[in-house]
Order: sequence, then structure tokens, then C-alpha cells
Amino acid sequence: MKKALVLVDFQNDFIDGSLGTKEAQAIIPNVIEKLSQYSKENRLATQDTHFEDYLTTQEGKNLPVIHCQNGTFGWEIRKEAQVGFAKIFEKTTFGSRTLAEFIRDENYDEVELVGICTDICVVSNALLIKAYAPEVKISVDASCCAGVSPEKHLAALETMRSCQIEITNA
Repeated sequence: MKKALVLVDFQNDFIDGSLGTKEAQAIIPNVIEKLSQYSKENRLATQDTHFEDYLTTQEGKNLPVIHCQNGTFGWEIRKEAQVGFAKIFEKTTFGSRTLAEFIRDENYDEVELVGICTDICVVSNALLIKAYAPEVKISVDASCCAGVSPEKHLAALETMRSCQIEITNA
């Protein structure tokens, strides 16, 4: 059985930077423990990646907070989580079609997602994977995710449950 862990946007700006939250800071130990349960060749990651024109984009107009600017400290994956990945997907949108296609094309049987933000990028990537690879078993470890707020975190978990994504440690 081929199983991957996807670490979604575990970047400095989302933890204690421009869009950081206490909930994101609180999951650091859980995420580090989860990463240790997978070998490098079974770990994938995404990086939210923006450029100087961010504030002119649709996202930037709706969320006018500069974050995850390519090449900055805030864009980097959290130091403790830099444990090696088979592949890192830089993405300029909430979800990565390239990640979903990779999981489908590499014939994964199962994928577990963890990271930030549950209600934006985690749910977007989980649903894209479900759309591109409907027979792949998808799970999300709620104890390794943080949302924009605790309420939105819970709402996203419920949305994923409704789409046949298994939620663990809720």
C-alpha cells in the first residue's frame, strides 16, 4: 500500500507571522510528531507562494495582508518541520491541482493531510485530491491542523466529513 503525508502550508507567516494564530502555534509538536511517522519518500508538502503583485490579485483584494512572499522568512516551511520531503509543491492558489494530479498519477492508495489553514488550504487540497483521485482514501488529522478560527476549523472538518474524507483526532 502506498501512503503519503501531505503537509499543507506549514509556513512561518501562518504560524507566528503576519497571519499567525495561537492555534497554529499550538499544533507544532503534533505536526513534528506526525512527520516523524513517515519516511522522507512518503512526505509531500505545499507552500503558499505569493509575489510582489499579491495585493492586485483576487485573493489579495479579499485578504489584503502580505504573506508568504516567495523567498522571504515568512514563506519558508517552519524550521522544525524541515525534515525532508519527496516533493514540495509551490502554489499560488488555495489548492494545488499539481499535487492532486501527482497523487493520482503516482498511484497512491492513501493520503493523510495536516497543516494550515484547515478552512482554506487544507480543505481545498483535500477536495481537489478527492476530485482527481476519487478512489484514494483521504484522511485529515484534526490535531495537526489549525484554522483561521476554532469555529472555522470545526466547520471545515465537517465539510470534509460530508465529502467522505476521514477525520481523525477531532
